[in-house]
Amino acid sequence: MVSENSLPSSKHSSTSTTPKFCNSYTTRIFADVAGDITIVVDGESFLLHKFPLVTLSGKIRKMVAEANKGSNVSNLELLNFPGEHQTFELAMKFCYGMNFEITTFNVARLRCAAEYLEMTEEYREQNLVSRTDIYLNEFVFQSLQKSVEVLSTCEMLPLNIVEEIEITKGCVEAIAMNACKEQLVSGLSKLDCDGESKELKEDFVAWWIEDLSVLRIDFYQRVVCAMRRMGVRSHSIIASLMHYAQSSLKGIGKCQHWNPSRTNSSPTTIEKDQRTIVETIVSLMPTDKSSSMIPLSFLFGMLKMSIMLGAPIPCRLELERRISLRLEMVSLDDLLIPSLQSGDSLFDVDTVHRLLVNFLQRIEEEETEDYGYESDGVGSNGHGSLLKVGQLIDAFLAEISPDPCLSLQKFIALIEILPDYARVIDDGLYRAVDIYLKAHTSLTEQECKKLCKFIDCQKLSQEACNHAAQNDRLPLQMVVQVLYFEQLRLKNALSGSSGEGLLSQRISSGVPSAAMSPRDNYASLRRENRELKLEISRLRVRLSELEKEQMFMKQGMIDKAGNGRTFFTSLSKGIGRIANFSGQGGGKHQKSSRKSREGKNGDHNM
Repeated sequence: MVSENSLPSSKHSSTSTTPKFCNSYTTRIFADVAGDITIVVDGESFLLHKFPLVTLSGKIRKMVAEANKGSNVSNLELLNFPGEHQTFELAMKFCYGMNFEITTFNVARLRCAAEYLEMTEEYREQNLVSRTDIYLNEFVFQSLQKSVEVLSTCEMLPLNIVEEIEITKGCVEAIAMNACKEQLVSGLSKLDCDGESKELKEDFVAWWIEDLSVLRIDFYQRVVCAMRRMGVRSHSIIASLMHYAQSSLKGIGKCQHWNPSRTNSSPTTIEKDQRTIVETIVSLMPTDKSSSMIPLSFLFGMLKMSIMLGAPIPCRLELERRISLRLEMVSLDDLLIPSLQSGDSLFDVDTVHRLLVNFLQRIEEEETEDYGYESDGVGSNGHGSLLKVGQLIDAFLAEISPDPCLSLQKFIALIEILPDYARVIDDGLYRAVDIYLKAHTSLTEQECKKLCKFIDCQKLSQEACNHAAQNDRLPLQMVVQVLYFEQLRLKNALSGSSGEGLLSQRISSGVPSAAMSPRDNYASLRRENRELKLEISRLRVRLSELEKEQMFMKQGMIDKAGNGRTFFTSLSKGIGRIANFSGQGGGKHQKSSRKSREGKNGDHNM
């Protein structure tokens, strides 16, 4: 076979056209025959010979036969030729018997060109269609990497042709099948060497995960679906999804972050493509038990991307649902999602609120499914998760409370959505409310009372009570409640009761009525069980505080008199404030009269 010679190339001009000549090989075979047909492909003209073309191409044969009926026999134009004029040039080399190499980068284009030109076995054995099919079946489909390379080249070809000749289907199936083979090999390697299997497995899987990231999102979606159908492990699919998202969405949304008003304008083509990527990746996430293997940081990253790119609402809700299933494992930094709406708060409070709603619905559903008399109520995993979420939300409230744009309505909505038993101690809530009051000095007295009513003074620690008793930002009514319960606490500590009276009262109120149904009785008992266990938890905290106070008092008695009077001085000031508030007439009191009434009120309260 004569060696390959490059064909001269020239652009098709409106004034003059210089056709391409297959000069070296064709001149020797057809030395006394000049080119008799000009074929235009993608603006490029090729001066060729009819005989070798009509021998192998059914389409050109039909076009020549049709042209013979008219006057212009020597000029043909191939419209919408797949692969453009470069691929046509390779196909013509094949017709003239010239050598060229079929590779993973041109085999798909050649196969589509052969289909377009109808170069089938009907016209000659080992025609271009069969030659490209042999290469695909024997070389491409046996390798995952080569299948990915060929599939990526199909992106530039007409979709109707590649689907008709099933190149994409063959590549997708080959990728999934080879991935299963690689998975089997890694499993066998694990049996051979347990010590090195993890590193070997991770390295072995990583290479094809990285290769899949070059695919267009629609082809990638088909590959992942085929992998899942053929049994590729979920952890490999999750790793592939994460790598594809990181490589495709890297740096997305920076302009939206710095310029929130940008989200109101019309999205560009690139942004639309990125939105499609986010939506597709979310739809490909596993829905079975393996979904818990998806890192929360990745879910939050995708949620932030979906918000920045304006992804469809179902996509965002699906991400929020997945996050809410493991909300107790979320960190504070994850919840700090920047808000892109101008004039709104710095952080996206609405999204966090929806996460809480989904989480509480999940807890309620789990409690309903676990319905049975053997359930321990508060001791269940659901309640433990609820306590963790309560601490998380308190920390989140403290973080966002200094924001001057945060409305009171949204702040209260995050507080009241959690039930009372989600907090054993209200110190975190008190801290968040205090910071909010300090940052929003324009609140009216009624708004302050409305906000502070969510704090249970009985659930404040000694340190928080001491701070609240001297906090001028709190409504006077709350300060009085704090001092009152502190006095009750001291009375119980001195009498040694430690709150047994309150506990007995809760127990006596938990007796189910005989008129209630068994299910209602169980629900009532479960609620009382929850309250009792919470009360026990609070009493343990109080006991620990009392032990510390006792040690402090003993140490004060040993130390100098000035240091020993600190606690009692604070107590006397608190009792004095109670007496001052409960005095008749509401007028001003002098210091001398305040001291005289302190003793009376103190005796009455004690």
